[in-house]
Amino acid sequence: MTTHTLGGNPAGAATLFGGATPGHARDFADRHIGTSGVEQETMLAVLGYPDLESLMAAAIPAGVRSPAARLPAPMSETAVLTALRALAAQNPTGEPMIGLGYHTTITPAVIRRNVLESPAWYTAYTPYQPEISQGRLEALLIFQTLIADLTGLDIANASMLDEPTACAEAVSLMRRATKNRPERVLVDRDLLPQTLAVIRTRCEPVGVEVVEFDPAGPIEEILATEAFGLLLSYPGQLGAVRDHRGLTAAAHERGLLVAVSADPLALTLLEAPGTWGADIAVGSAQ
Repeated sequence: MTTHTLGGNPAGAATLFGGATPGHARDFADRHIGTSGVEQETMLAVLGYPDLESLMAAAIPAGVRSPAARLPAPMSETAVLTALRALAAQNPTGEPMIGLGYHTTITPAVIRRNVLESPAWYTAYTPYQPEISQGRLEALLIFQTLIADLTGLDIANASMLDEPTACAEAVSLMRRATKNRPERVLVDRDLLPQTLAVIRTRCEPVGVEVVEFDPAGPIEEILATEAFGLLLSYPGQLGAVRDHRGLTAAAHERGLLVAVSADPLALTLLEAPGTWGADIAVGSAQ
């Protein structure tokens, strides 16, 4: 068996094949822990400050400084959890009435245990490869497969942060995918108000005009304004379920792309948007 040295130095071979050179472990720690006292003094001397406190005073505006935190005495993990439970118990529990996409949910135990809490996903079968990474990938794959089935579309991503942001991204995707179209998008006024607000906020700086329409109005009237895309609500914010098939077909004839903001739970009963022509579907899985 032969080994190759690095740069003609036999010590390089030891380093390459798992050996250790003197001071190597210390150098590694120094590189990752941070600056030493000597290095800090050198930095301060170059910058012209006697100590770190004066450097921070010059760098951080007085308006954002805060006094030193008065932290309680250290506690064990068990004691902290007990204190947090006692603090949380002081919150009054009421009936949520906000609606508009925000409501209580139930996660079935079989999903919680086998998808979110599967012990096979956070116990390692080898010392170097924890299962949590594979478990997360499998959970995302299950989620994407579920969403693809419910929406009737071929591709599903691994989720945005929230429904309004996803709708804004759908508008951006339609804009990038269409050519030589007016910088305008038609949006269903029956969308959730927070969704409409985020879309307007995201469209304004890029110069996209947002035009709301009544989904119950005549198709010719809705599509009288030229645009690059159409965003529908399915169902509407008050629960109205409309047949968007005719509007979607007419929009495609005029060169528009069609996105749908749908409720995935409702899609277990409603016809999948992909079957009636939607190009994009988004929604909140809560």
